[in-house]
Amino acid sequence: MATAETVLAEKQDGFLRITLNRPDRLNAFNEEMHLALRGQLKVAAETADIRAVLLTGAGRAFCAGQDLSDRDMRDGSEAPDLGVTLETLYNPLVRQIRALEKPVICAVNGVAAGAGANIALACDIVLAARSARFIQAFSKIGLVPDSGGTWLLPRLIGEARAKALAMTGEPLNADTAADWGLIWKAVPDEELQSEAQSLASRLASGATKGLAATKKLIQDAADQPLDRQLDDERDAQRLAGRSSDYKEGVSAFLEKRPARFTGT
Repeated sequence: MATAETVLAEKQDGFLRITLNRPDRLNAFNEEMHLALRGQLKVAAETADIRAVLLTGAGRAFCAGQDLSDRDMRDGSEAPDLGVTLETLYNPLVRQIRALEKPVICAVNGVAAGAGANIALACDIVLAARSARFIQAFSKIGLVPDSGGTWLLPRLIGEARAKALAMTGEPLNADTAADWGLIWKAVPDEELQSEAQSLASRLASGATKGLAATKKLIQDAADQPLDRQLDDERDAQRLAGRSSDYKEGVSAFLEKRPARFTGT
């Protein structure tokens, strides 16, 4: 699988492992890393035998957010238009993760700060090393949470905790993040990668058409009434019931054997 200097990608057992690879900068984003990551997500979307994605970071951090060395105004230069940065880089990335019709697992191996935290939270299933920390660092530099932070946080942990994290910028440890429902689980540092890879492999061998529909239904549910959600479940179930995976799942159940799903 092709790689870029700032992002590494490797196909493993039916899934694509993507590693943010600027460890000397705590995997902080610059434009090159944005484009490389989005390129690998596009590969995952368009490659039939890639059936899940595992996103993680190299070194001692997952992602420290935006590389502020690209925003240095101490020489008197004009302030950048951060709205353009969001519109052209961060927002398309978050939309791409949420729209990908395959499970996206995030293994947070260290600090996840600013946009790095919110990109992790945009993924479908988030595991974190116990040493990891989630930091809404925006208030420390006079900004507001972005990359979906103001949408994700209150939905995951409620308004009170969301406001406190965003306004104080205090680090949240992985165990508390799991207890609050911000992430799925915290695991011992030495077990993070093996557990994340095992999960990615298991999902990649699952009924991925049904998993994609499940992902979309749950994401859509936050913004619509129950009646509409019931209709959407009906429509999705109708399609799932016509899939090869449903036929295989029922056959495997009745024959008391493991199912061999093809994602079709």
